[in-house]
Amino acid sequence: MSTSTKGTTQETTTPEMRRTHTKPAHVVLIHQAFAGPEQPGGTRHYELGTHLVRNGHRFTVVASDLSYLSGQRVTKEQGIEEWVDGIRVFRAYTHRNLHKSFVWRVIAFFSFAAASIRPALSAGDVDVVYGTTPPIFQAVSAWIVSVLRRRPFLLEVRDLWPEFAIDMGILRNPVLIKLSRVLEKFLYRRATHLLVNSPAYRNYLIGKGVPPAKITLISNGVDPEMFDPGSPGKEVRQQFGLQDKFVVCYAGALGMANDINTVIEAAVQVRDRKEIHFLLVGDGKERPNLERRVGELKLENVTFTGTQPKQKMKEFLAAADACLAILQDIPMFRTTYPNKVFDYMAAGKPTVLAIDGVIREVIEAAGGGLYVPPGNAQALAHAICALNEDRSTAASMGRAAREYVSRHFNRSDQAEQLLDLVSKLANSRAR
Repeated sequence: MSTSTKGTTQETTTPEMRRTHTKPAHVVLIHQAFAGPEQPGGTRHYELGTHLVRNGHRFTVVASDLSYLSGQRVTKEQGIEEWVDGIRVFRAYTHRNLHKSFVWRVIAFFSFAAASIRPALSAGDVDVVYGTTPPIFQAVSAWIVSVLRRRPFLLEVRDLWPEFAIDMGILRNPVLIKLSRVLEKFLYRRATHLLVNSPAYRNYLIGKGVPPAKITLISNGVDPEMFDPGSPGKEVRQQFGLQDKFVVCYAGALGMANDINTVIEAAVQVRDRKEIHFLLVGDGKERPNLERRVGELKLENVTFTGTQPKQKMKEFLAAADACLAILQDIPMFRTTYPNKVFDYMAAGKPTVLAIDGVIREVIEAAGGGLYVPPGNAQALAHAICALNEDRSTAASMGRAAREYVSRHFNRSDQAEQLLDLVSKLANSRAR
C-alpha cells in the first residue's frame, strides 16, 4: 500500500535522529477515529502503520468500536482483536451518542479515553506510545500508558484544539477554555516528541514555547497509487444517474466546520445549469439538517451518498470533474492541511478550494485548482461554472495537481520520515 509555505515537505529530524534501524520497534497508537481501507475516514495512520510493518516493526492501534463519521458500531464485541494488513487493532468501548449533542460527544470522547487504557497496556512489550489529537482526551490516555510503561510518548497534533473549538464558538465558557489550554500545555510539556501535519502547526507550537528541536513535521499526504486518474468512474456515474453531468464531488465529514450550507447556496445559484451536479460523499452530525434543507429547496442537483470505505473513494473521485474542499471562514482553519485535498490531487482532479491559508499555497503552487473566498456562495458557483465551461483547462489542472502531490506529499516518503522518528525514539530508550 500503500515545511514549507509553498508545500515542500520538510521535517526537523536532525542527522542524529537518522540512524540505522537496528532493532524492530513496537509502536502502540491510541486513536479513536482510526480507519482502515474498508472503512470511511482518513487512512493516514493505516498507511503509515503498514509501512512500519513492512519494514519489520510492529504497529498496534487501540481504536473506537464506533465509526467516527457515522456513529455506527464497527463491531458488536468490545475488546475484540483484529488484524488489518499486519496492523493489530483493538476496539475499545465508546458511548453510542457520539453525534447527539456537544455534551454527549464529550461523554463519548471520555468513554473511549477511559476504555482505551486497558487494551493499550495489554498490547505486550512496547517501545513507543503514540498519541494523537483531537480528541485531546485520548492523548491523555496515551500519556498515562507511556508513564505506566516507562516508554517515550510521541504526541501528534492533527488539529489545534482547543483553538478550533474556541474560534467556532463551540467552546465559550471561560473556565473550560482555561482548563483546556492548561491541558494542552501539559501534554506539550510531557510529550517526548511532537509530530505535526501542517507547517502552520509547527509555528503555533513554537509560539507556545515548545523547542523547535522537539517538533517534527510529517504533513498530510497521499499514496498516489490508491487513485486512478485515467478512470471515468463509469459505475458511480451510472449508480447515481450522472452520465452526462459535470460532477462536483465533496468527500468528507458533514459537520458544523465544513460549511456545506454554502455549497447548498451555490447549488441554488446554478440550479438552471442542468449539467452541473453536486455529489456529497460522507456523513456527520449535520447531514439530516442538510438533507432537509435540500428537500425544502427542491434541489435536484445535489445527491448525498453517505459514507464510503476508503478503498471505494477512488471510484467516486474518478467520477468527478472537479472536487470541492470547504471550511467555515475561521482564522484557525487557515493553518490546516485537509486530507481530502491531497486525495483530490492524487485522483487528478482540479480542486475548488474555499479554504485560505497554507493549503491554498499548495493548490496555487501546483496550479491544481481555483481558490474562492470561504463562505462566498456566489464566488463558489462562479468557479464551478468556469471549470464546467473550460473542461480542458480543468483537466490540465488535475494533471498538474497529481504530478505535484506525487512529488511533494507522497505517503511513502512521509512513512520513511516516521520510520526514522520512531527508530530514534525507540533507540533513545534502549540507551
